[in-house]
Amino acid sequence: MSARRRKLGFLTVSMLSMALIFSGCSSGSNGNEANAGQSANSGGGSSASTNSGGGNSSGDSTAKTVLTLTYRDDGIGENGAMYKWIQEVAAAYPNKNVEVKPTPIQASEGDYFAKIALALKSKDTAPDIVTEDTFILNSDASAGFLEPIDDQVNAWEDWNNGSFIEAMKKGVTASDGKVYGVPYNTDSRGLWYNKELFKKVGLPEDWQPKTWDDVLDAARTLKEKAGSDVVPFWMNMGKATGEATSMQTYEMLLYGTGERLIDDATGKWTVKSQGIMDSLNFIQTINKEKLGPPLSKVLNGQAGNTATREYMPKGKLGILLDGSWITGNYIEGGAAPWPEYKDVLGIAPMPTSKGQDPGSITLAGGWALSLPKNGQHKEEAWDFIKFALNKENSKKLVIGLGNITVRADVAKDPEYTSMPFNEITTEYLNNAEFRPANDKYPEVSTQIQTMVESVATGTAPDVAMNKYAQDVTRIVGADNVQEK
Repeated sequence: MSARRRKLGFLTVSMLSMALIFSGCSSGSNGNEANAGQSANSGGGSSASTNSGGGNSSGDSTAKTVLTLTYRDDGIGENGAMYKWIQEVAAAYPNKNVEVKPTPIQASEGDYFAKIALALKSKDTAPDIVTEDTFILNSDASAGFLEPIDDQVNAWEDWNNGSFIEAMKKGVTASDGKVYGVPYNTDSRGLWYNKELFKKVGLPEDWQPKTWDDVLDAARTLKEKAGSDVVPFWMNMGKATGEATSMQTYEMLLYGTGERLIDDATGKWTVKSQGIMDSLNFIQTINKEKLGPPLSKVLNGQAGNTATREYMPKGKLGILLDGSWITGNYIEGGAAPWPEYKDVLGIAPMPTSKGQDPGSITLAGGWALSLPKNGQHKEEAWDFIKFALNKENSKKLVIGLGNITVRADVAKDPEYTSMPFNEITTEYLNNAEFRPANDKYPEVSTQIQTMVESVATGTAPDVAMNKYAQDVTRIVGADNVQEK
């Protein structure tokens, strides 16, 4: 949360800039919201809460409250599933005295977190409703940017009658024990692969790797036999892809060694260990053997979109370590419609490093709708959230985004269960791990991204680990780290 630590003079300029940014935001989202990686805003709509009850600009004599809903748009604007969903739900909202405006921030995930943190500081720039990645929610709550909503959810029937999966509530509960948002999706991660390419090179179409060596061997086979225009293996490896690099790459590897960022027994951050070295060696192998994409493709903010929307549908990517949401790109109306995806794509669980128990690993995350502390219309915003995240509207959103639902009732709905891959990616949650609910995690995550990118660009793993140890120790304090 470096933006929060900047000097006052810079903050003043930045907040003025933010107001200008929001006044020029465009409508948009992606079908791939949880996929980090993809800066500059696009044009139309305002991010600040605007009308507190006066007449609207169209000349309508009826007083309307204008609610602004801010989310991350990774570059596809009004074609995005989130934008379309907001428009549809707003049009159906029974309270016609309330107007809901989508006010996206077009940015990479890391830039989104910085920009939204800046916006939330001021009543002049804070939206009425904001989408929060559950990993950053605790930090934003600790900074005083979000409004606790315990009273509201405790009075909401859906929250208390089993409609929501109980475990998913943990993601919106901060370290102070208070609830700061309503989750609208979750996700799991695995190895997506092109079955046609696998068949072409003699790999099994029902691929089930048991170890990291199995994954590397498959990538080597693809490199040797699939053709020079095919990227054998793709995972996020740059600072520009933000949390996708931390969570979908490094933590998927580290947790697959049996280690965690914070040791369960001691409560300390592990900064040097064999698990860290094993994870970095895997990343080094991918790049040293040229099994991955060109660095120019993987180290920029559009890396995730390039892999999912360009390389995979065109048959130019063999294996992709990514999230359950990517199929949202391929459905009708998605960012990269690909009707054949359900037949061409396969997904396999990411194995543990040596096949040790539990055999596979996934990281789960998700997003929530939250009320900014500086929002102007909290009561109206809460009423809209309840409507927007009821069963039917929640189902439309997760299907459109290609996400996994957080509602137990939606999980049983035939329209949801009939979506390709929903059942298997939901099963992956049985072995799911979560990022630490620790307010230092966002800062540590930034150091993870730096470490991974340094290895990807040629730094020796032990050197990168030593630098990581120094940086994390500086962030959390010497008493809160350990070596294994």
